[in-house]
Amino acid sequence: MGNDDYRRDSGDNISTRLTYLLIGGGIGAVIALLFAPKSGHELRGDLADATRKGIDRSREAAQQLGDKAGTYYEAGRERAAEYYTQAADKASELYTQAADKVGEVAQTARETATRQTSTVAAAIDAGKKAYQEEKRKTELSGRIEAAPKYTEKAN
Repeated sequence: MGNDDYRRDSGDNISTRLTYLLIGGGIGAVIALLFAPKSGHELRGDLADATRKGIDRSREAAQQLGDKAGTYYEAGRERAAEYYTQAADKASELYTQAADKVGEVAQTARETATRQTSTVAAAIDAGKKAYQEEKRKTELSGRIEAAPKYTEKAN
């Protein structure tokens, strides 16, 4: 179980422990100054110096943190811009492929429609011709039947 405890320590846990150590050290330093055998004037001067040094260190740490944050921000922005560019390129490529496929399908549909139109037009023409032929035959047969019949009578 002892080895497992060391493996479970993550970076967050270590940084938390380090923070507590620094806070405890600061509190210990203040207490040491308060109980040091110095006069009140010297003690106040030492406290003011320690406070100024702490403020200066905090400012430096904040500056360094700001610089790191700016660096991370720029890196993240560049990666996002690169990802966006790649995504836009891929979308453009897919759009082009889709447009090409649609053009091919439309051309095939036009060709099929043209062929079907020709076939339908030929069928309509054939139907008209057949109708006219039948009509002509019917009219001719009607004339023949309606025509007067002359028969010779024997006298």
